[in-house]
Amino acid sequence: MSKRDELIVKYAADLKEKCGVTPEMDLLTKVTIGCGPSIYNKDAATVSGSDDSELATVKNNFLIKKLGLSDGPKLDEAIDSVMETYGKSNRNKYRAVVYYMLTKHFGKESIY
Repeated sequence: MSKRDELIVKYAADLKEKCGVTPEMDLLTKVTIGCGPSIYNKDAATVSGSDDSELATVKNNFLIKKLGLSDGPKLDEAIDSVMETYGKSNRNKYRAVVYYMLTKHFGKESIY
């Protein structure tokens, strides 16, 4: 099993155990591939739910640039909702899992 496949299995487990979501493996795989090499970097692979600059990066680089959404309060609400679902006390929020949940939240699966 490749390193990426191992990470996808880990992300799927996080979605099931921490978020109560049964992942669509095909979409999760595509979102993970879309994250590129960042998934292999310990710091870049996770999202800090308490770091405003990190959340702004998720909003600008993923929601606006990747998913093509318009900036507005709905984006911040969606990010807050995902962070709440993932568990604010959970220190390791994987970027691929956050992006997967945001993609599902906005119904943008067709992007992948």
